[in-house]
Amino acid sequence: MKATIILMSSVLLWGALTSAREPVSGRAKNGAREAGIAQRFAPIFYQALGDKPRSDYITNFDFDGDWRGDNNWDHIDQFPLKAYIYYSVTETSSHYFIHYTVFHPRDYKGGEVKGTILSELIREAAKKGRQYDPTGLSGEAALAHENDMEGCLLVVTKVGDGKGRLTFVETLHHNTFSHYVVGEAAEGFTAVQAEDEHPLLYIEPKGHGIEAYDGDQKQTGKKEFLRYVFRGKAEDPSANEKLICRDLPSTPCRQSVGYELQPISTTLWPRAVALPNETYGEDYDYGEIKLSISLGGAKASEKTIKVGKVACAFLGKVGGHNMARPPWGWFDNNERDLTMGRWFFDPAVVVKRHYQLGESFSTAYLSLPFWAVSPLSAGQ
Repeated sequence: MKATIILMSSVLLWGALTSAREPVSGRAKNGAREAGIAQRFAPIFYQALGDKPRSDYITNFDFDGDWRGDNNWDHIDQFPLKAYIYYSVTETSSHYFIHYTVFHPRDYKGGEVKGTILSELIREAAKKGRQYDPTGLSGEAALAHENDMEGCLLVVTKVGDGKGRLTFVETLHHNTFSHYVVGEAAEGFTAVQAEDEHPLLYIEPKGHGIEAYDGDQKQTGKKEFLRYVFRGKAEDPSANEKLICRDLPSTPCRQSVGYELQPISTTLWPRAVALPNETYGEDYDYGEIKLSISLGGAKASEKTIKVGKVACAFLGKVGGHNMARPPWGWFDNNERDLTMGRWFFDPAVVVKRHYQLGESFSTAYLSLPFWAVSPLSAGQ
């Protein structure tokens, strides 16, 4: 029976990967266009380094040559950590919405040893129904866990010159979204800096939450950094000590680590809908999602997409189990009325709500997003 389940899972996974790679009705052309958009606005990440700097290197989920989620913690010192960022692009008549997700094999808040031990104690106490937590930390995310994924959403205004203008940036750090405006700060919103339409983002050490980079003492004090920029080539910083930046912001980073972009549609998503597999440890029934669609310039209409059961957390066995989530598994603790994953599935509606935007901000997508057109877009 076990062999049958594994075989069926392999067949489903192969089908998902094949369908995602095959061009359907010009999707290959659209994919190239979306890649170009993602490259044009790719963020500049200031990755702070903790006491275990290798655990702060940005890389891809399969850095070790496989898609198992429960061996990434142990493999971090055995394989190169080349820099990759995952992305997806959707658009309306007025804006582009670009998601970028950042992966680390370890979240080591509290230390790689102490943090995992404390996380295990908290988890075991919760399993036994204990009401008293001597640590006072049971209401927070696990102090340490295998796999870590945080990210950001860029909102780009379409302008007449065809280049686009970066307008809003939202970032994720530990189940909370921060909302920024580009340029001058506005009432209720902090400003984010950008270099030639590339936002400058700070990634904290150990826990890897993302926020706008401002170079203040809280972010930079007594820290070393790696500066990651899109270069179309995945580089491993471990072999070059000169890439480490110190004494920011008084001494600017002169060197950068290049990263490559990988589409979510052909990497993380196909495995999320081909269940069960060794990448994910938990799933969630998303039911149906309603989107406003305007195909070929037609009047916008509501389309109901059956999503169903999809994996929502990576398989992880060190520290807190299955704690890291892909972008459709993200949520904001301050917006409990929004269903999990809405920020990823329907970014236009969520952004319009966050910034209280008017009718000129369109929420009707010009094409179906990749997760809605795949033959395996829902786990059935």
